[in-house]
Amino acid sequence: MSRAVVLAASLALVAALGAAPASSPFIDVTVHEGTSMSVAVSPDGRMLAIDMQGSIWTLPSSGGAAKRITDLFNDARQPTWSPDGRTITFFAYRDGGYDIWSVAPDGSNQRKLTWGPYDDREPIWSHDGTRIAFSSDRGDALGSDYNIWILDVRSGELRQLTKNPADDYMPSWSPDDKEIAFASTREDGASVWAVNVATGAERKVSTSRGRVDSPSWGPAGQIVYNAALPRESRLEVDGNPLTGAENAFAFRPSFIPGSSASEFYYVSDGKIRKRSIGGGAAQTIEFSATMQVTRVAGTYVRRKRDFTSTTPKPALGIVRPVISPDGRQIAFAAVGDIYVMPVGGKPVDVTKDAALDTDPAWSPDGSQLVYSSDKESEHLQLWIRDMKTGRSRQVTHLTTQPQGATWSPDGKRIAFFDVNGMWRVANMSVLDVASGAVTKVHDTLAQPGTPTWSPDGKRIALAEVAPFTRRFREGTNQVLTIDVARLLDVARPFEGRDRGADADRGPERPAPPGSQDKWYAPIPTLSIDSRGGCGPVWSPDGTKMAAIYEGVLAVWPVAVSGEPLGPPRHITSESAHAPSWAGDSRHILYQSLDKLRIIDIESGETRTVPLDLKYTPDVPATHVVVHAGRLVDMKSAEVRTNVDITIEGNKIASVVPHADANHAGGQVIDASTLSVMPGLVEFHSHLQKDYGESQGRAWLAFGITTVRSPGNTPYEYVEDREAGEAGVRPGPRVYGTGYLTEWGRVYYKMGIAVSTVGQLEMELQRAKALQYDLLKSYVRLPDLQQKRMTEFAHSIGIPVATHEIYPAAFVGVDNTEHTGATSRRGYSPKIATLQRSYEDVIQLFGKSGRTFCPMISPAGTRRLLEREPELLNDPRFKLYPQWIQEQLASRQVNAFAAQVDPTAGSGKMVLDAMRAGALIVAGTDTPNAINLHGELMSYGMAGMSTYDALKAATVNPAKALNLDAGTIEAGKLADLIMIDGDPLADVANLHKVKRVIVNGRVYELDQLLRGTAAAKTTSSQAR
Repeated sequence: MSRAVVLAASLALVAALGAAPASSPFIDVTVHEGTSMSVAVSPDGRMLAIDMQGSIWTLPSSGGAAKRITDLFNDARQPTWSPDGRTITFFAYRDGGYDIWSVAPDGSNQRKLTWGPYDDREPIWSHDGTRIAFSSDRGDALGSDYNIWILDVRSGELRQLTKNPADDYMPSWSPDDKEIAFASTREDGASVWAVNVATGAERKVSTSRGRVDSPSWGPAGQIVYNAALPRESRLEVDGNPLTGAENAFAFRPSFIPGSSASEFYYVSDGKIRKRSIGGGAAQTIEFSATMQVTRVAGTYVRRKRDFTSTTPKPALGIVRPVISPDGRQIAFAAVGDIYVMPVGGKPVDVTKDAALDTDPAWSPDGSQLVYSSDKESEHLQLWIRDMKTGRSRQVTHLTTQPQGATWSPDGKRIAFFDVNGMWRVANMSVLDVASGAVTKVHDTLAQPGTPTWSPDGKRIALAEVAPFTRRFREGTNQVLTIDVARLLDVARPFEGRDRGADADRGPERPAPPGSQDKWYAPIPTLSIDSRGGCGPVWSPDGTKMAAIYEGVLAVWPVAVSGEPLGPPRHITSESAHAPSWAGDSRHILYQSLDKLRIIDIESGETRTVPLDLKYTPDVPATHVVVHAGRLVDMKSAEVRTNVDITIEGNKIASVVPHADANHAGGQVIDASTLSVMPGLVEFHSHLQKDYGESQGRAWLAFGITTVRSPGNTPYEYVEDREAGEAGVRPGPRVYGTGYLTEWGRVYYKMGIAVSTVGQLEMELQRAKALQYDLLKSYVRLPDLQQKRMTEFAHSIGIPVATHEIYPAAFVGVDNTEHTGATSRRGYSPKIATLQRSYEDVIQLFGKSGRTFCPMISPAGTRRLLEREPELLNDPRFKLYPQWIQEQLASRQVNAFAAQVDPTAGSGKMVLDAMRAGALIVAGTDTPNAINLHGELMSYGMAGMSTYDALKAATVNPAKALNLDAGTIEAGKLADLIMIDGDPLADVANLHKVKRVIVNGRVYELDQLLRGTAAAKTTSSQAR
């Protein structure tokens, strides 16, 4: 279908959505306030254009009902009128990148004015109607900055106006069109600048005490701009406030042409307002707008996980399969262990332990296997196994987490990424195998890919994100090469750690300079799919690299330096992952969905490698009775006393008043002095192997028996799920998904940069093959592709999660994550300046009844630590890597979250959404379990009842997951926690966990603290 036909169909849909007929599956939502909304007045002053929730609407300037003139899937933002009033121009994300678009005021003649792989934003017409100024990141594909550009609408010519290395954006023309004012990151973003259109000369025209956004040049020459201060968002002129206590949104005020009083329209407190630059009270322009939502519950059949069956299952979580140099064997990690399998033969478990063993790699001669394991250490270390003798030895003793090990061509060194912070930020290090010395060869990088060696051993290459600009974090995954020979020759090796989560904070020797880094973009502006399992991998003969582009395997010729000598060529047409070269540099092993494949890159012949590996789910055959002194069953807010809970296997058989006769014939758990309640659910934490086996025990030790992980690399997530199901590693139930699904650009290592509709379909098929529990539509996925993802997910019975609110609520996306968080727009459509949300957002949540995971934990965790400072010495924190312990000790409980006041702003948003009908579920987006307790405390600080807060971590997430848990009653899964104190009296008591039952297995707190051997009561190894 052509784009024109698709657009016509979409616009027809808009016309049909004027109001929902009685038989429509959609629910009308009429609102009178807009969040993160801008306004523009027409040249004749009679009409207004607004951009509520991703569409352009028009209404009379006196107010009234707004009419949508663009469809739901444009993500159209910041309208501006042409001087003749015939065109409204805006920027939109319809095709997977921000471009400048225009539409007639009646909704006809929608067309694109700019295109390409770059983002064009914030258009504004010149007063003579011949040009449009906008901001753009057009420039070097390996990194540039935002600049002001001009589009000549007569010729289509584009011209770059500013060239400062800072980010320049939000342009506004002077009354005579000779200059353009703009906001900039220069001087900490506290100034308005102007550039001469003819000469390019620049000058600073205004300063503020706050961060400056969105200058607008009025007809009398004054420039009004938004100033963001710690507790204010206001409009200013030359540092003088105009808007007082209003929450003025950070968009350009729109002046009324020819107004003698220099009047302008703007949006504050969710309302359209009009005022004069000369002062006086603002006039509120009342309006209404009607949107439609889908109430998802009951619209499709949800898949349900079966936790009672003991039927063996095929292992799907095959992590980092690597082919031996002779092409005869394959090593991989699965169900907790390292396996070695003859090609065509039966896999053999070569580690057989309860640790987390992962990331195997063959030595060049095939005699040794290096891998990461925490078998005899608190956290992951590198181990080497001699394949002849079967003996293994630990070769690193770091307090960071070495992973992704790769041998040098001469077999003397091993390169690895050394995780030292959240979400896999890591430095690059090299181990000297003979001496055990470790040398850091690169400072901390943003979640680097697995290293691969040049044939001469002088450089390592890896995938790393190359952001387009500093203004937005997303970019493309490209090839970074590091000169290691020079550093290994001169650097003093060290055996220690690189402290710091996001940056190096004091290595034991001067940090190596980065001047020897070389970046290569084999296909400029096209991303290697992911840094988590998609290459690049250097061929053993050094003449080629392989990586995954657009979902399939590609190979290209390279020089010894890693410089591409030709473009990548696709050598498969099927989904591919984890390429691994055989020693002949001709054959490549790769994963395709749930299969292993080998391709001959010369002949194109491809064959499947059979893999017969199964595991048996761990379901205990036990009879356990818990004598509860207090029972908080979460069926109501009432506390029952002196109750017996009988557990058969992994399910609750009965809940009855205590009687000694109930205790016959089974294991009795005395909780007569404790409170018993359902295990907690952490609804948003990205499980990653960096934290090792001990993270599972940490979750349990803090009372968390289920974790939902809405983003990981695909096969690692599945391995985590299967190791838990098999009882190999003690830990919570795991619900999760694979990659965060991006489009074109990407930030996280656990994200994938999808670039075509065909590639999206491959990712959807991988989700089905690997049996994901949900799909995650991430920041850069276009709304139309999110719609397709939702249709597919629902067809296989699983939900979709997103940061978005609309049109997500229209197409039936199930879950919205975060009150705000990252948005491709640079601001959130869910929460405006000062962290406040308005009627549109609250009603979209409420009327759709959607699941909402807010994540406002920092303030609550800080309050908890202030109340109980002794918590800082809690031995449970020793289960985490040292960098997390240090972060907690400095009370940086979540260094990645906005510091928000839960009693206002986002806290009020959560409470309002719950009262409107949203299902609130508790999550933190952190690996530290104490933050879930902080999240619940934050809800209480916002005004939520303790019972409702507890429901957000029990009843509600169980409902959202379609999990038979969340309450204590017959027939539910046996996930219980026993705590000291009454959680209904004080939610802070919830962290005082003394004992946990998960899946019917009983864990004492001291067992969890002592380690795997003590905690592990059974093992159902793969076979």
